[in-house]
Amino acid sequence: MAVPAARPAALDATALNRALVSPASLWREVRVVTETGSTNADLLAAARSGAPEGLVLVAEAQTAGRGRMGRRWVSPPCSALTFSVLLRPAGVPASRLGWVPLLAGAAVASALAGTTGVDARLKWPNDVLAGDAKLAGILAERRAETIVLGIGINVFQRRGELPLPAATSLLLAAPQATAGGAAGPAGPDVRERLLIAVLGELARRYRGWLDQPTPGDADGCGLRAEYLRRSATVGAVVTVMLPGGQRLTGTAAGVDAAGRLEVRTPAGLVPVSAGDVVHLRRADIPAAR
Repeated sequence: MAVPAARPAALDATALNRALVSPASLWREVRVVTETGSTNADLLAAARSGAPEGLVLVAEAQTAGRGRMGRRWVSPPCSALTFSVLLRPAGVPASRLGWVPLLAGAAVASALAGTTGVDARLKWPNDVLAGDAKLAGILAERRAETIVLGIGINVFQRRGELPLPAATSLLLAAPQATAGGAAGPAGPDVRERLLIAVLGELARRYRGWLDQPTPGDADGCGLRAEYLRRSATVGAVVTVMLPGGQRLTGTAAGVDAAGRLEVRTPAGLVPVSAGDVVHLRRADIPAAR
């Protein structure tokens, strides 16, 4: 396995703006900072000050990055893609905003396949997997009519630099994508190419989700069908750790019109809007009594 001797150069904000920002684009500005606490927190503050939809903030390092359930997301400088985007999904009912992180997951998976050759799968509601390991995470935070969507993709982390044993990076999962080769671009360019691809895929799906007779309809724009094709959760036996400490075990049967996971249990179909999902191996499935 070829391993880069040093971290790649910092992302080039000028090149990113040239590639992504235009009058017809969703993206209005791409800002790149060396370090910040949390790109999500920064964009939430910018939104309160009137920042427009389409602002993108990328940090080479985050000192207080957040995942779901208050978990920290920290990585060495220039080793990952950590960024947030500001969205204002006008006309979408609150009941359908749960599709935003799922839409982002589909965009990340598509960009990874096209840029690095990784066949990424989606773990409901906010993880992107390479095999069984977490390659990327997504956090959507809503304030009034604004959603800030944070995305973190592990790129150059070595095994000891990953936050969890169940995590992976492109360096480990697809070394050809970070070290050059037929299946991916040269290492120093992979983060820039991947960021451009993710934002392109995200913009396309987001606009399709909005620009239809019923904004936010995941069936009308094909989003639900795509999500189900890419899902590693639907069809699996799962345990969901619900807020408040309760557990729900059953078969993940689908995702409903609101983006909730549908879990089939002996008591019937239960929709889950929030919770940590564990995919169970057969040996872990409780025996019937």
